[in-house]
Amino acid sequence: MTSNWKVGIDIGGTFTDVIALNINDGVVRTAKVQSRSSDPVASISSAYRAVGIDWADVSDLMHGTTMATNAIVENNLAPVALVATEGFCDTLEIGRQNRRELYRLEVPPKLPPLVPEKYRLEVAERIDAQGEILTPLTETEVERIAGAVETLDVPAVAITLQQCFTNDEHEARLGQRLQSVVPYVALSHKMSPEPREFERTNTTVLNAALMPLTAGYLEDLQQAAGNGTNLHLCHSAGGMASIAAMQDRPLALALSGPAAGVAAAARIARELGLTQAIGFDMGGTTTDTCAVIDGKVQVDGNQRLAARPVRQLMVAVESIGAGGGSIARVQGQAIRVGPDSAGANPGPACYGFGGHQPTVADANLVLGYLDSEQLLGDSVRLDSQLALTAIRTIAQAFDLSVQEAALGIYQVANANMARALRRVAVERGLDARTCTLIAFGGAGPMHAVALAREFGITRVVVPKFSSVFSALGCLTAELSYTEQHAVRISSTAWQADEFEDIRQQMYERLARPLTAAGHALDSLQARHVALIRYAGQSGTVEVSFTPPADHNALDAEFKAHHQRLYGFMTDEPWELETLRLTVSAATGNDINVPLTTAAPATMVAPETQCWFDRDRSVTTPRYPRETLAAKQKIEGPAIIEDQWSTTVVPPGATAWSDRSGHIHIDTGGAA
Repeated sequence: MTSNWKVGIDIGGTFTDVIALNINDGVVRTAKVQSRSSDPVASISSAYRAVGIDWADVSDLMHGTTMATNAIVENNLAPVALVATEGFCDTLEIGRQNRRELYRLEVPPKLPPLVPEKYRLEVAERIDAQGEILTPLTETEVERIAGAVETLDVPAVAITLQQCFTNDEHEARLGQRLQSVVPYVALSHKMSPEPREFERTNTTVLNAALMPLTAGYLEDLQQAAGNGTNLHLCHSAGGMASIAAMQDRPLALALSGPAAGVAAAARIARELGLTQAIGFDMGGTTTDTCAVIDGKVQVDGNQRLAARPVRQLMVAVESIGAGGGSIARVQGQAIRVGPDSAGANPGPACYGFGGHQPTVADANLVLGYLDSEQLLGDSVRLDSQLALTAIRTIAQAFDLSVQEAALGIYQVANANMARALRRVAVERGLDARTCTLIAFGGAGPMHAVALAREFGITRVVVPKFSSVFSALGCLTAELSYTEQHAVRISSTAWQADEFEDIRQQMYERLARPLTAAGHALDSLQARHVALIRYAGQSGTVEVSFTPPADHNALDAEFKAHHQRLYGFMTDEPWELETLRLTVSAATGNDINVPLTTAAPATMVAPETQCWFDRDRSVTTPRYPRETLAAKQKIEGPAIIEDQWSTTVVPPGATAWSDRSGHIHIDTGGAA
């Protein structure tokens, strides 16, 4: 049998999204199925059935998963032993001086360390900042550590030695020996070859703790796929990588799903020529927001997962617990929405699967935005009576009508998401009012215009395939590998040859898996970023360059960027602290399904009553998205819906579809 389908799949907390492309005739199929959190491979099999294909039909599977993120957030991690340089085994416990909550003294200032004291071991060795060995690592010491790790009976060990990023000899020797003692070993010079030992140690421990958990899943995935399917996983920097590359670095799968959505948002921004955009992905469990500048994904190497620092390249996404399944409750004299979610099982009350607590989805149904007559994805019939019963618990607490309570839930959810959007804009130095909001996910287009109006954003874009957008991002993302490595070269002692040697070694290492996958070396693309700071500064400034690096050009670019970010620059010496390099290859999985409908959209359910304020309902037409004609103007109020997604066009807003099927909405200014 010929395998002629390329498939993108994103397994979320509530739904699994799938988009399949037939490489012979260009046919595209999409679907959503309920996620099975206990069996991700079963979620993929279910998604295949929903689009009418089987494992044997798939030539390439591009896959995004929340497995690593959920394990970290839920603290479902394997026990780990930590091996550190003598005198540094308590680095995890000491951490940084800043508190988690500055003004809430009842909150413990720090999280407990990932590795308890009894699992932390010290090894006698030392390397200085120049890579010179001060205290040799003896074979006797290696054997002592191997014996101590063996007695701990743990499945994984993290090795984080001082200055290993300048000389990895000691870490490599220890790692090689310990591989015969424990199944999984993580080395910090491979995970985060940079200074800042606390962040580097935390990153390496998290990776080691994930290795036993993800190994079984990756093995099951390979077994289900067989030899006929090429498997690729979406990594946290927004590209795709092979399973072989991810087996030793499962932490790179953190933010896998959101990263795919960001990659797709960047693609749409480039297609539409948007210089400043904000991606808004609202699903069933979480909302992810991100900035897209000049069509590029914003990547950061210093982030947090579940309040723990991670020194790893990840898309700069702000995630909060706000989605269609977010549970609403009474808290004091206010309504609180999320962060807990009804998830896929039992789901919102209106799904009829046993859920009874009021959720955002129930509120949207009561307000008339969702249609109880529509069968979602050929599998879910919404029950308006169950939604009314759930929302009534909130209404009675505040002596409100059910519609007023539903509107309150809708507005509180929007306020939660507005805070996340504001943080993304401020941290990137953006004026949100000048941005375009790209709304996707199952619930994003329902809330997008109301959210945009809070910021004075005048333009919203709802892309084609918006309800399975992260799956689309998986399918169309580039194959890419990214690495960040400390170089620490001063502007007053510029070492061009040494820097070029480091860059070339990184390039060869990152290009190797791409050429092994059949991509020609001259077809690969590389993006170089120098992270530069003034001597004594903590933070760095990102400066893109084309090799070979020119000292004068870097000097000018660094000062210009510093002036723009901080309002000043000086002629003081600076240091090129770190080199970031991304090597990528195009997948050729572009999807272009132009809009061909010429006739005006057909109104259905013209008497639908929707609530946009607390005073009265408004008669609102509903339009099937697939029948929209290009450039046909639709004045709000209106509802545009497809099989799994609903776009709300409130009064005062105007929507139209372009020839590619993207919906553009003029929000009509601030509400």
